Amino acid sequence: MPSKAVKMDDATYDRLKTLGESRQRAPHWLMKEAIKQFLDREEEAESRKKDTMERIARFEKTGKSIPFETVDAWLATWGSENEAKCPISAN
Repeated sequence: MPSKAVKMDDATYDRLKTLGESRQRAPHWLMKEAIKQFLDREEEAESRKKDTMERIARFEKTGKSIPFETVDAWLATWGSENEAKCPISAN
């Protein structure tokens, strides 16, 4: 895989180098890990956004929803011995 350069100012690199020394990791490793975590987080956010937009479109098309009271009652069972199953659309 070809290597790509990341350009940063000296102060940022010095901070990265200092952190790397305290964690016994190379600055390059820290950069790769930070980028990986950023991508994982942002891809998950994009996935949630896409799912939300699909749900909104489905609601706008069908009008089906779950009343607040039903969801609230379901959430109240979380962590109890009588935890209920996720409610489905009521209408």
